[in-house]
Amino acid sequence: MSFRRLKIRPAKKPASVDRAQEFDEGFQLLSQAITEIFRKNAKSLSYEVLYRTTYTLTLRQFGERLYHGVKEVVGEYLENTAEEAIVPAFVNTSGESAGSGADAGANFLKTVKRVWDDYITAMDMIQKFLRYLDDKLPKYNLPHIFDMGLALFRDKVIRSEKYAIQSQLISAMLTQIQLERHGEVIDRTAVNSAVTMLSELIDPITRESVYVVDFETKYLETSTAFYQVESQTLASSYDAPEFMRKVERRLEEEYERTTRCLSVSTEPKIRCIVETQLIANNLKTVMEMKHSGLDSMLSADKYGDLSRMYKLFSRVPAGLSEMRRSIKNYIIQLGAEINKTINADLAASGSRSSSTRIIEKGGSSSAGPSSNSGGSGSGAQTAIRWVEQVLALQEKFDRILEFAANKDKSFQTAFNEAFENFINENPKSAEFISLFIDENLKKGLKGKSEDEVDSVLDKTITLFRFLCDKDVFERYYKQHLAKRLLFNRSVSDDAERGMLGKLKRECGYQFTNKLEGMFNDMKLSSEMSGQFKEFVDQTVTNKLTMDISVTVLTSTFWPMNLSSSPKCTLAQEALQACKSFEQFYFGRHSGRRLTWQPQMGTADIRANFKKSKHMLNVSTYAMVVLLLYNDLNEGDYLTFGDMQARTQIPNNDLKRTLQSLACAKYKILTKGTKGREILPNEKFYFNDDFTANLARIKIQTVANRVESEGERRQTQDKVDEERKHQIEAAIVRIMKDRKTMEHNLLIAEVTKQLGARFMPNPVMIKKRIEALIDREYLERNSDDRRSYSYLA
Repeated sequence: MSFRRLKIRPAKKPASVDRAQEFDEGFQLLSQAITEIFRKNAKSLSYEVLYRTTYTLTLRQFGERLYHGVKEVVGEYLENTAEEAIVPAFVNTSGESAGSGADAGANFLKTVKRVWDDYITAMDMIQKFLRYLDDKLPKYNLPHIFDMGLALFRDKVIRSEKYAIQSQLISAMLTQIQLERHGEVIDRTAVNSAVTMLSELIDPITRESVYVVDFETKYLETSTAFYQVESQTLASSYDAPEFMRKVERRLEEEYERTTRCLSVSTEPKIRCIVETQLIANNLKTVMEMKHSGLDSMLSADKYGDLSRMYKLFSRVPAGLSEMRRSIKNYIIQLGAEINKTINADLAASGSRSSSTRIIEKGGSSSAGPSSNSGGSGSGAQTAIRWVEQVLALQEKFDRILEFAANKDKSFQTAFNEAFENFINENPKSAEFISLFIDENLKKGLKGKSEDEVDSVLDKTITLFRFLCDKDVFERYYKQHLAKRLLFNRSVSDDAERGMLGKLKRECGYQFTNKLEGMFNDMKLSSEMSGQFKEFVDQTVTNKLTMDISVTVLTSTFWPMNLSSSPKCTLAQEALQACKSFEQFYFGRHSGRRLTWQPQMGTADIRANFKKSKHMLNVSTYAMVVLLLYNDLNEGDYLTFGDMQARTQIPNNDLKRTLQSLACAKYKILTKGTKGREILPNEKFYFNDDFTANLARIKIQTVANRVESEGERRQTQDKVDEERKHQIEAAIVRIMKDRKTMEHNLLIAEVTKQLGARFMPNPVMIKKRIEALIDREYLERNSDDRRSYSYLA
């Protein structure tokens, strides 16, 4: 096989062409093509020829010159377009109606949109056949073709130096928005297209979009002015609920307009303007509107309006704090009115019965109507009414918190502070709450089951939490509990122990320790009664003519002064029964002492009248008084002095006893003079003509169970005395642990530890520190006289 040798010859060099002429011819071709594209005649052009021409010129190092030539052609086109297409569409604002102005503005925006759309389409086509040049532009540090086109549109059209296109465009957009705010229907697409166009154009200095620099700034300024006027108009024309509905609607409109028509980035800015002008600047104005403001909404339980206010006010920094403060003041105001009304009622009832005010010492509550019309006392009912009104107020604001304030913890705290404020402003609040609990735990509570009573007590515990001086409540609660236990008035033992459990959970074991001791005494006494009965039955020499039931109380647990026995000369039968029980008790317990308390007992007496016989349930004092009449003939009488001499009952207790027997509903005795006042020489007759429909009658000692001011001072003195010991114990406990402590720090720590029971006065703490120094528990430091050291 043979091979022929082949020679490869170099390509023939083309005839030399003038480089300047080559550029001119190529650029002319491209320039004509650009012009035809702007005229929408792109179909007649050859993309291949145009691309090859661009390639050749760029390859011949004419890229930068070509770029500037294209820029000049596009710029000339934009200037001509601005003059021929956009300027004739300018809005003539003089002498036009609002409707025609709106249409003209929309038409102008549509014209700009059409020019923009055509231009963007053309620039996209131009960029395609200039692609090779576009790729090489970074080498010349020049922007891409399309970016150059956007910059030209910005400078030659939107920000044209020859024509006021920019002001016309911004004005038309703002006018459209303003018309819509006034209720007109506008073409949103025209505004949105203008926004889109401006958003794509970039300001060369700030690098922000032209939308932000040119339009948004003006838009926010005009919006601020508009809503300043709107704020004044709404505040002067509408009541608070309607004002808030208008504001709510404005916020919704602005949000919807911004998201659909403008840029999303504008939404928080316009929202801030609306919230500032319509809400923040009108907080107090709306809340204080007469007959429709916050107080009116709270009074009428308008949860919808309150919820709307909460949501609107939550949008501005100071909104919710102002709303909380106003509601808190409103609660305090209502509480002060409750306190004022109740105290006025107490003062009125006190002045009406000042000569007959007495404190309950004996008797038992009735399962039916009270056997003594004055027994419950208007003061007690006033106290119960105070608690019921406070509970109703609390329930009202609990619903407001749930339905209007979204269960906001800060609102709940403000509500609690308000309740704590006015509850502690009432010096009788601890006693009132204790009386209310006492009423609900008594037998014969009308129309309530045990579950309902328990529910009420749960609500009452919330009021108890607001008390600063819980030790004062403890003292009253002990007194009322003692009467319920001794006179068997509790609705049930489970209810009593349930209440004790609630208090224990709130305040701890120390708070209820003595209360539990009272229950234990009652349990032991109940067991002892059965043993005593067996003792009497088995002892022939101690047969009693009367039945006796004894409750043995531990003096340290019970609130009464049990260390001494009040003077009272008992009947012989009663004395024999007491001695029999002492014989039984001391036979089982050694080293103990019994002190009889006749003022705390009750008795059942068979009474024979001319027309009827009745079983009378009376206090022990009343029994002693009535037995005196067994030794008198019919028609004889006893004076107050005679009774006092023969019974030795203290004067005040004897007066109370005689008022219950002679001045109440069931008049077992009759007195010589009318009225309730007991005179020193008052004559009392046995009422033989007494009749009643009941076979068994309970006669209670008349009582105004709310303490008088003098009695309250005595109670407070006793509480203060107890506080001294508690403060000293806390000081010693702290100093024993810390060894050395500065004065202010010690006072702060003592206050912190005792705050759960009461708020100790710094002056009292200082006095207790001085007392402990005198008793050598503490000493002042020699180096720092404001510091203390513990002495072991």
